[in-house]
This record gives sequence, structure tokens and C-alpha cells, in this order.
Amino acid sequence: MVAHLLRLKARLLANGFRRSPWQLVGVIIGGLYGLFVTAMLLVGLFYLGGQGADTVGTALVLAVSATVLGWALIPVVFTGVDLTLDPARFTTFTIPPRQLVTGLLLSGFIGVPGVVTLLLLAGQGLAWRASPAAAVAAVACGVLAAVLCLAVARLTSAAATALTGSRRFREIAAMLLIVPLVLLGPIVSSATAGIESAMAWLPAAADALGWTPLGSFAAVPADVAAGAWATAAVRFALSVAYLAGVLRLWKASLLRALETPPRESGGGKGAEGVGALRLFPATPWGAVAGRALTYWLRDPRYAVSIIVVPLLPVLAVYWSAQSGNFSLLLYLAPVLAILLSFSISADVSYDSTAFALHVVSGLRGVDDRLGRVVACAVISVPVVLVAAVLPPLLLGQTEMLPAVLGVSIGALLSGFGVSSVASARFTYAVPQPGDSPFKTPPGAGVRMMVVQVATMLVMTVLLLPAGALLVAQLVTGDAVYGWWALVVGPLVGAVLFGIGLRLGGRWWDARLPELMQATVLNR
Repeated sequence: MVAHLLRLKARLLANGFRRSPWQLVGVIIGGLYGLFVTAMLLVGLFYLGGQGADTVGTALVLAVSATVLGWALIPVVFTGVDLTLDPARFTTFTIPPRQLVTGLLLSGFIGVPGVVTLLLLAGQGLAWRASPAAAVAAVACGVLAAVLCLAVARLTSAAATALTGSRRFREIAAMLLIVPLVLLGPIVSSATAGIESAMAWLPAAADALGWTPLGSFAAVPADVAAGAWATAAVRFALSVAYLAGVLRLWKASLLRALETPPRESGGGKGAEGVGALRLFPATPWGAVAGRALTYWLRDPRYAVSIIVVPLLPVLAVYWSAQSGNFSLLLYLAPVLAILLSFSISADVSYDSTAFALHVVSGLRGVDDRLGRVVACAVISVPVVLVAAVLPPLLLGQTEMLPAVLGVSIGALLSGFGVSSVASARFTYAVPQPGDSPFKTPPGAGVRMMVVQVATMLVMTVLLLPAGALLVAQLVTGDAVYGWWALVVGPLVGAVLFGIGLRLGGRWWDARLPELMQATVLNR
């Protein structure tokens, strides 16, 4: 049965390649990148072996502890990661628990993350090449540590099953995760500045972690290299006990989940009234706008776009303080305008099978395009206006207000036009409704990256006329350029918006069957 589960995982992975050539390309690129990173890290482990035994032990315990912790946390936050063998799918099968646990555990090594983790943790032997006994212990403990990583990931995923079945939990998890991702620059900068002061307590931290499930396997080779065979034996026995305990807990959680499968819950009360539809007229575009605005308010995939908005000013203030030039805040509004207008460039892809509502209703493409823009404008227009007005006022540069306002309005309008065309012409696999907004479907990375980069590039190029006037005012100090920007920006933006709306509507009408097929295939 274990071999059958492994073959099933391999077959599902292979079938995914046949389903979409982009998925095959994405997996190949991801595999090559993973092998490249693995090779570089193995070279680093080899050179680490030239350091003292204490340094090697400290570095490996900290690195392995971070790896185990990552495997424990990532599957919980990124709900739905690697669900090709979702335990819930085996509810109706009478598979012996021990064989099911073993099969699901080992199936984790069929994939890029599992293989990379196994190679890196087993590659610890390179860092202990000065001591053959420690090298052998490092390879054996590395393999067991890789098994522990997968077991911990399965345990935390099973323990969080009841929570992740709630849409409200996924929304909160997504919003909490985006904060450190957006603020990664300041976090890394601050952490780098504190590395020297932290060096003194790193060995003590490694000693403590060496007795915990996170780093106990990595600490055994250090004991062997130091000749502390009794300590190594005790620590190895403790590590095996940790692994056995994790497996036992996961088995119990798995059996409980199979006996009482979780039910998907929206986490709220029943539907009341017509929701956001009451805010718009009873027209085709008004119906689309109400439905799209509901997505913006309730779908965590759209909520990510909203939560970034208050974090970008934090980044702008931080980097302005670092450079000593707070004039960078003047560019905040145009950047927000581009990002917010870009957020509807994949609306059709996000609709998934609900796109059938637009198909069977006989909706015109121009009404579909307009409704989605209006829904986004309800949120984006106030944000962009505030971001355009406040920095010039707070910085005492009120003469820059017309230019900033003109460029921002132009960026928002032209961005809406470009997104209206892009979402009608290009689709790609995106997280499905109910999935984590950070989940990237296999093989979607390359096409998604190309389409998104091209769309952003077009938006930026179309902003050049008004942007050039803003730069001209900054260079010359002549306020006339700013007033011209206030005229040119909205005027050019309105023209481009109208063109994009009509062109996107025509493509939508002409490609309706292809769009419907794409939303089904991209699931």
C-alpha cells in the first residue's frame, strides 16, 4: 500500500505535466533553480568544514532549526500547499493507519521541496569532513531530520485542519503574512545592523536548540566530533523520541480528521439582502460592479491588494529617512495608482467557474469591463487622492500638488484601461476561491510573471507624458509644468481608459468561449 501511494503521487505529478505545458515548464524551472540553490549551499557546507568544530556546530544547529521551523509554519499559513495526496481524500478508503501515515510521509519527498531538503540536510556531512565519524553521523541524522521536517509539516497541517476549514482564518492568516513580506526590506536592514551584537549569544542559542526537536539531530555530529560519545548517544535517543512523538501525534490527528472530516465554512451568518449590489444602479455594469466589490470586501485574494496600501507609506517613509530625501513621498500616489489599477488585470482568472454567470447572462464586454473598474475605483480613488494630496501639504511643497495630482489621476485611469484589456486577453492559473492568496499553482509562475511584468511595463510607459512634466517641474522649479501635468495626466488617462474599455470589451466579446475554457482549465 505504501508503494501504491508513492506511485499515485508520482502519477498525479506526471498527469499535471500533461495537463498544461506551462506547468511542466514551471516545474522544470523550479527544479533547476532548486538544484542550483542546493549546489551552492552544498559548496557552502564544504567550505564551512574548514572552520572550527564549534563554528560548524553552531551554524548547522541554527540552520537546521530554522529549516524545521519553516516546515512547521509554512504549510499552516499557505493553506493548500501540496495537496495532491490530501488526507481528507482517503476518508472513504479502509487503508491501515500505519501504511497511510508512512505513504503520506514518504510522498513528501516526491517533489522539489522535499528533495532539496533531503539533499541539504544529508549534505551536512560535507561540513564534518575533518571527522569521518561525525560525517557519517551527520548524513544519518540529516536524513532523519528531513523525515522530521515532513512529519512536522503534516502534523501542523492536520492540527490546523479545523481552523483552515474556516474562510475567516485564511483571511486573517493571509493579512498577517503580507505584513512581514512587504516590510521585508526594513526588517532585513535592521536585522543586518544587529548581527554583530547578536554574534555573542548565537553559540548559547545553538546549545539550547540542540536539546529541542528543532536542532537536536543537527547537534549529534558536533558531539561525535568532540568525542562526547555519551552525550551524542543521549541526544540521538532524544531526537528519535522527538521524531516518534511527532509521528504519533500526527497519526492521532490524521485518524481524527478522517473520522470527522472538516466542513468548509464561511465563518459568517447567512446572506442578508443584496449586499454591495444595492450601491449601484440596476444595470448590467452595476450588477458586475456590485459582485466585484463583494469580492474586494470578502475575498482574501483581493484583500491582499488592500492591506498593502497602508504598508507602502511605511516603506516610503522608511526609505526616505534612510536617504534623507523625503521628496520620494511625492511618488507614492502614482505608485499606488499603478498597483491598484493593476489589481484587476486578472479578474477573469480569479472568477474561476463563477465566470459562467457572465457567459450565460448575455453580458456585453464593455459592461463587464466597466463594472469591474467601477468596483475597484470605489476603493482606489479615495486612496490615491489622499496619497496625492497629503505629502505635498505635509512637506510644505504645495507647488507640487497639481503635478502629483495630475500624474496620479492619469496613472489610475490609464491603468484601468490597460487592465481592462489584459484581463480580457490573457489568463493564467491563480489561487482558487478559498485557497491561500499566496498559493501559486504549479506551472503558473512563468506565464504569470510574463503577463504581469508586461502589463506593469505598459502602464509605466503610458505614464511618461505626465510623468515627464512632473520631473520637469522638479528640475526647473517652474510651477507651470505642474499645471500642465494636471491637465495632461487626466486627459491622456481618460482617453486611454476609453480606448482600453472598448478594446477590452471587444476582445471579451470575441473570446468569450476561450475565456470560459481558460477559467476551467486553470483550476
